[in-house]
Amino acid sequence: MNLVLDIGNSFGKIFLYKGEDLLFTTKVASARMAKSLLDLFETYPEIKCSILCAVGALEPTIVPFLEEKSLLFVVDHNLKLPFVNRYESPETLGADRIAVLAAAAFEYPQKNCLIIDAGSCVTYDFLSADGVYRGGAISPGLQMRFTAMHEHTHKLPLITAVEDVAEIGTNTEKSLLVGAVNGLVFEIDGWTQSLKAKYEHLTVILTGGDAQFLSNRLKNTIFAHSNFLADGLRRLLDYNQV
Repeated sequence: MNLVLDIGNSFGKIFLYKGEDLLFTTKVASARMAKSLLDLFETYPEIKCSILCAVGALEPTIVPFLEEKSLLFVVDHNLKLPFVNRYESPETLGADRIAVLAAAAFEYPQKNCLIIDAGSCVTYDFLSADGVYRGGAISPGLQMRFTAMHEHTHKLPLITAVEDVAEIGTNTEKSLLVGAVNGLVFEIDGWTQSLKAKYEHLTVILTGGDAQFLSNRLKNTIFAHSNFLADGLRRLLDYNQV
């Protein structure tokens, strides 16, 4: 039985696998992760291996606890990876980006892949068909755009996303919504079309917390299942045990 942990700044996701089968998953506040793991190992003492993907600050007890209770793999550039990493500063490549790149390498071998992870930030990562990670980009996510326009101006309100987004805003709140949502959609479509012009056969993968919201607004995208990153981590764990 293997444990997969995806821990962000505010919350973390726990996935428990037996082979390829997902047995259990839950989402907890990052501040409560240590207690949740303690309870999990008491319930499932047969957990043998674990993999940790962390982009936020961790409680200092978590890594020693996982090392004591399991064979632990921590996702970073030193891990054995199913792709060649050509990033100029590999030590700064986020664990979440490594995880989705690994997932794409496993799921779409020998294909040009653009992986778009739409979360707090939106990351774009290009994996070429020869298995080489060529680099990518990072831009503000949807909620970050809303927050920035509110906090860095005097009068603009803080808004939230709604499903019905017009083409042109007819008041201030609608204009903010159109600017943030459609601006992000145009950005994603622009990245996709730019790479498709150079790489005719391009597999585009959209994942992350805002993927579902953005999906019906985008063109020609292959959408990853909701556990794309977690499944990549599971396969990366298996890959490092061989």
